[in-house]
Amino acid sequence: MRLILVRHGETRWNRENRVVGHTEIALNNNGRKQVARLARALSDEKVSAIYSSPLRRARETATAIARGHGLEVVTDDALKEVDAGELEGLTFEEVMERYGDFLQEWMKDNPSLRMPGGESMTELQERTWPAAERIVGEHPDGVVILVSHSLAILSIISRALGMRPSNFRRLRLSVASISILDFGERGASLVLFNDTCHLESGG
Repeated sequence: MRLILVRHGETRWNRENRVVGHTEIALNNNGRKQVARLARALSDEKVSAIYSSPLRRARETATAIARGHGLEVVTDDALKEVDAGELEGLTFEEVMERYGDFLQEWMKDNPSLRMPGGESMTELQERTWPAAERIVGEHPDGVVILVSHSLAILSIISRALGMRPSNFRRLRLSVASISILDFGERGASLVLFNDTCHLESGG
């Protein structure tokens, strides 16, 4: 079974380096161009199903990909990004200024630390991983595309590989990137990570 993990295209807040959790925000012009290239890059895959976070930026990305496969997008609340709580919409500089003590703790190896008014990485993984397991179980021999968000996807990858949730800090996931997990008798293998080659093509 192959699970293709796609991060949504760029939004205005991504461009401005703001924290984006559950806020409903659309793709910007560049994001829509990225998604068109994503859809072309995945057009030859023999896809069984397409799942998505219900947040707008993910749904827009998934819908563009699904159009070329004649599939309906299945949304799942469990695939939402981490709840950023009071950090929502803040720039990194604003987080440092207003929540410096939290940020120092966040950089330590403590996956159970919650964002102020929001979720922890442990809580995020406790909802994303069961959803991923269910999807894998429902399509044991197929190829499935899952469109979600940076930390949500990293939480799935880290759990599939047996990594601690806090190890997400060592990984970076670009907007409109493609990562692939293959599931077999020996468990999960990460065969592609943070691929953005399709964004460099013309058109």
